[in-house]
Amino acid sequence: MGAYRVAIITLSDKGSVGQRVDESGPVLRRLCLERGLVVVSEEILPDEPELLSGRLREICDQRLAELVLTTGGTGLSPRDHTPEATLAVAERLVPGLAEVMRAESLKKTNRAMLSRAVAVTRAQTLIINLPGSPKGARENFEAIAPALGHGLAILTGSTGECAQPS
Repeated sequence: MGAYRVAIITLSDKGSVGQRVDESGPVLRRLCLERGLVVVSEEILPDEPELLSGRLREICDQRLAELVLTTGGTGLSPRDHTPEATLAVAERLVPGLAEVMRAESLKKTNRAMLSRAVAVTRAQTLIINLPGSPKGARENFEAIAPALGHGLAILTGSTGECAQPS
């Protein structure tokens, strides 16, 4: 996939104050490292949309990472605001990624249709919302991983070729 930089942000009220051990962030870190990505930050934030939006702006606008993976806050709980915080900083939508994640997850559970995850770009950074469960985060990341290298290459200007050779 290439040595793109990735920031992993877990959204969890309990995890951010040490009342729960986060497992999805470490799962994503391992999956990224296995694919040659460079994890430049891994943090846990409370489910506060303004806090997440601010952090996303900082990472994207200062070009600290080419990929941001969020985990958690994509469901229907009153405290789940990750998609809204992500859309607040979005310049362009990348709906195919979220569509593939939901489609693949639906093969395993009908609850996947309740996911509100989104994928967007801001500057030269791709932001992808993943579920908060370790299993869901892994399965969703694995569903989209094959396309990420090419998507990041196009987004960052590493390549301008989209067409596949026939």
